[in-house]
Amino acid sequence: MRSHRVLPRILSCIALGLALSAPAHALDRLFPPQTKRGDMSNVDFPTVKINGAERRLSAGAWIKNENNMIDMPVTLRGRQFVVNYTEDNEGNVNRVWILSPAEASVPLPKQQ
Repeated sequence: MRSHRVLPRILSCIALGLALSAPAHALDRLFPPQTKRGDMSNVDFPTVKINGAERRLSAGAWIKNENNMIDMPVTLRGRQFVVNYTEDNEGNVNRVWILSPAEASVPLPKQQ
């Protein structure tokens, strides 16, 4: 007799799991006003190459992938990405967002 109660619970769990596993980039990511855009390659912690120039990552820097999850620099070696990034007060890169093709196609707002 309990089986008629189990199926709705299973379906609810499946629906919740699907909702939670939807890609984060399906939500619009908001970038700070001082965000810059570039091509990032040659990730070799603690440095990255952005627009052909070697840049240092600041202490506590993070890199978020297209799904808005943190990626470890070692997993990004040998690949190239269009990114948005910010710098700290010393000019080091402190936040990096790897862009999806849709995000990369939208220009950054003009900074004042």
